[in-house]
Amino acid sequence: MSFVLKILGSNSAAPAHNRNQTSQVLVVDDEHFLIDCGEGTQLQLKKFKVKATKINHIFISHLHGDHYYGLIGLLSTMHLYGRKARLFLYGPPGLSEILSLQFKYSNTTLNFPIQFKEWVPGTSEVLLENQKITVSSFPVSHRIPCSGFLFREKPKNRRIEKSLLPPNVTPTLIIKLKNGEDLLDEKGNIKYKNSEVTLPPRPSYSYAYCADTKYDESLIQYIASVDMLYHEGTFLEDMRERAELTFHSTAAQAATLALKAGVGKLILGHFSTRYKELNPLLEEALTVFKESYLGIEGTDFSPA
Repeated sequence: MSFVLKILGSNSAAPAHNRNQTSQVLVVDDEHFLIDCGEGTQLQLKKFKVKATKINHIFISHLHGDHYYGLIGLLSTMHLYGRKARLFLYGPPGLSEILSLQFKYSNTTLNFPIQFKEWVPGTSEVLLENQKITVSSFPVSHRIPCSGFLFREKPKNRRIEKSLLPPNVTPTLIIKLKNGEDLLDEKGNIKYKNSEVTLPPRPSYSYAYCADTKYDESLIQYIASVDMLYHEGTFLEDMRERAELTFHSTAAQAATLALKAGVGKLILGHFSTRYKELNPLLEEALTVFKESYLGIEGTDFSPA
């Protein structure tokens, strides 16, 4: 599987009950995307054997500390370990200023360049696009400007099955086959039908990250039918008023949104420190949406 989400931190506000603050890594075809960077994230990377050197893109959802206080430490460690490769950082207004101030007063000049892209609050925009994937932001409903992130793989090429290949196929012809073209003879007639010498492309997957947010059905337009959805489930239903007041969601609300959006899997996270045991949150979500899972730290999730 070339599309895997690893949970690094799943707690809200503060570390508690052996749970760390919000952070996760999405690996797409060996490209590592770090999503939020709560305090202690670099320790979690070491604990779960994720190489920080492989992380070239970091996405920060908002400027509450449990989502970014680990960033300065991670960047500093990358610097101390001699990183040279460019790092792409996507975050809210103010983040660049915060980092610049911290580095200014520690008299630190990083060994590597940071290319910072500031997402625009209240809008949806493409933050990253390459040959394999598109990453977009979308607004969620929180107390301060906060963004969700949608990762969507592009359609993949057909697969080459060597045992089906005709003899003496050149690299140029292989590219045509991967692009779904038939191979023609000198007269323009079909010599080899593409569907007979190649295999269908592998599935393209999608993942939506809904950071801190209260229940908001307007999110469905961004997350509809994604293969995996992370949605905070900070509280149980008996704390619904508290959730509304603090711009958070209950596990049942997260499951309701997942059901209405027609997603494949729901991953719950951002658990309140009031809950030592998390099974009640999962049980509540399961009564609404059967493909609900707890975002337990160290757990890998994949669409299939």
